[in-house]
Amino acid sequence: MKSSLVAISAAIVVATLVTGLKDRAALQEKFGLASAGKPAPELMMMGRIKPTDGPAGNPEFNAQLVAEKIEAITSPPPAPDTSEPDAAASQPAAPQTAAPPAKTVAQPAPVTPPIVSEPPAPRQAAAAPQPAVDESALRYFASRGDKVRLQAEISRLQALYPNWVPPADPLAVPQNGDKQLEAMWQLYSDGRYAELRKAVADRQAADAGWQPPADLLDRLDVAEARARLVNASDLKQYATVVDTAAATPSLLTCSEIDILWRVAEAFIQTERAQRGQDAYSYILKNCTNPAERQATVEKASTLLAYQPMQALLALERPAAEGSKEFDAIRDNLARRFMAEGDDDPNLAIAPDYIARLEKLAETEGLASDALLLGWYQLRRNNDADAEKWFRAARAKQDSATTSQGLALAMIARKAPEEAEEVMFRWRTDSGDATSTYLASTANLMALQPPADLAEDVLHRIAGEVIARKYVPTAQQFGWYARSLNQFQTAARWFETALAWKPDDEPSAYGLVITREQLSDRKGVLDLQRAWAGRSSRITNLEDTSALMPNAVTPPPAKGGLAAQQPAQPAQRPPAEPLPAERRVTLQPGAEVVVRAARPAMETVTVPRGPRQTRGCSTTIDAGQLKPADALSRGWCLMDINRPMEAISAFEAALQSPSRKVREDAAYGQSLAYLRAGLSTNAAVAATKAPQNRQRAAELQVAILADRALSAFDAGRYRETLIYLDQRAQLQQERIDLMVLRGYCYLNLKMYGDATRIFEAAAATGSRDAARGLADVRNVTHPDTNN
Repeated sequence: MKSSLVAISAAIVVATLVTGLKDRAALQEKFGLASAGKPAPELMMMGRIKPTDGPAGNPEFNAQLVAEKIEAITSPPPAPDTSEPDAAASQPAAPQTAAPPAKTVAQPAPVTPPIVSEPPAPRQAAAAPQPAVDESALRYFASRGDKVRLQAEISRLQALYPNWVPPADPLAVPQNGDKQLEAMWQLYSDGRYAELRKAVADRQAADAGWQPPADLLDRLDVAEARARLVNASDLKQYATVVDTAAATPSLLTCSEIDILWRVAEAFIQTERAQRGQDAYSYILKNCTNPAERQATVEKASTLLAYQPMQALLALERPAAEGSKEFDAIRDNLARRFMAEGDDDPNLAIAPDYIARLEKLAETEGLASDALLLGWYQLRRNNDADAEKWFRAARAKQDSATTSQGLALAMIARKAPEEAEEVMFRWRTDSGDATSTYLASTANLMALQPPADLAEDVLHRIAGEVIARKYVPTAQQFGWYARSLNQFQTAARWFETALAWKPDDEPSAYGLVITREQLSDRKGVLDLQRAWAGRSSRITNLEDTSALMPNAVTPPPAKGGLAAQQPAQPAQRPPAEPLPAERRVTLQPGAEVVVRAARPAMETVTVPRGPRQTRGCSTTIDAGQLKPADALSRGWCLMDINRPMEAISAFEAALQSPSRKVREDAAYGQSLAYLRAGLSTNAAVAATKAPQNRQRAAELQVAILADRALSAFDAGRYRETLIYLDQRAQLQQERIDLMVLRGYCYLNLKMYGDATRIFEAAAATGSRDAARGLADVRNVTHPDTNN
């Protein structure tokens, strides 16, 4: 009877176990063993995602095995068999009563710690043996309380051993008591990889039979690969970044988000933009950290073009209350996309971004937003909208860029007189500003009927044209003078244009018909011989009494605003001379000293065009160039008066191993700072590389002069005199600086010294010095002057 009760109890126990094995989730819930789902490790294999299967599921129910267990329980206990590791677990202890065995089986296991993904499955008689896994790192991170690394280690081991189940409590696994190994793990945790390599080598030398855990060496290899990749990325060695990542795919996971960013950048910088986009897409598809996802989009927007960015933004996830997760950065994205549209007239930006930026410009009132809208509309020939936004930007901040955009919009609507007035103040700010101003003058002089220009406007335009040898406006001056019946003046302007550009056919034609009307037959024949075979209208010139000069440049197509040659009116009969104040009194001549010799062109396209790859007209990161190329770019930028960009180019050139390149770069950077009015920075830049005695003296003189001017502008007259005295010890004082010294004395009420300085400077013919003398007399003898 007793044996029957034991058999029945054992059958109940086995049935309970079978039921639990079939419904593991229910069993876990019943005994409090349920835990969060185990996340499968995420791995990006150089653009491909390799999902890792979780641990193998429980094997199917084995009826034969259960029958064998029942038989083993009801039969007399056999002799112990050490070949079966689970034999002891399959037999009850001392069968005193029927209840204790069932109670022992139903005893719940300890609650799973929250840092463990999933508790191990209940032991089964037919379960496959656990793989041999090195869990020393697992125990070490658990003992340190490092939950992040512990979870990462669990994911890594599950990826390597799909059938491995993490222990419910890593700290409960017996420790090996190897203090040296624990010290090695400590070195690894602290990032002291070189010391760890040495510790392993030292122990192997001392103990030939000891082998380091394979897991430790694997992790050390990965850590060193990470360090190499980061270092290569910082040094912009992008090919090395890609190669290192390809050799260490375990780095390409969401837990290594910085590595993923660096790999994406390396792909883009090595002209594999699609692979870079794939890397960013992988992050947005698989990684869940909100801050990292937002940072991913921000980083991608600085490297990817507009269209690839739209594909990334399509992976955006919804946020709370109907919003989207990237709404916080959408304003900046709109600005970035509009800036790209400013550079590429063929790029159509979505209306949502345009509307968003228009709303920002109206609500926040930033000049930069209005400026972006103005350039975008101008590049698409929406001149009225462009002028509206440029005016709004200029009302907030009057700068060279805003004035340039406004002037271009005015030229487009045929208001060059306003454009010239707007740009005159900024004409020397940059090469683009100069080109815009000169184009406005050419279009102004070409107006039909001729514009009624004031004498001072004519003088300032003529001065700039002569200083810069600008052929289009010089030629238009000739036609303008002809329209006023000032043929001698017209001839001189045409001659001047030809002196600057001998192959300028429109100027030659204007000159030949003007000489004909002045009865200069020899001059006409000389021009006809010179242009024989090159211009039929010059060589076939006959009677000019009814000539109507043809426009040599057709009106520019929309979007290409150019200084153009106008159609001239029919020749008017001789008339009485115009009043003297309407005559062009500034005559060009060959002996005029020019400030800058720029290549002359018949037409000049002045709107901001697409970026070119040659010269230094583009805005690029000089750090990407070789030092020698960066040096050349720096001098090029200085030639077109863009000193702030030149400073960056010279800084990149300072990294050259060549001493000569470094010397030239330091010298150029000092000059760039001086041109920008930053004398203190110029002095610092001069020390970045040794300079020869001549250059050092030249820089010192220029720095002292700049400091003197800055001090004078700030009203620090005594400090100005100190700088002037220091400069005078190095180089003889220029007349303009003598005048500056005189005004310092005048402001300090040292009238005798001021008079002496002004008289000496006035003796050289300086008008400023003569004006200074008059100022001294006005102060010292006001009654006499009145």
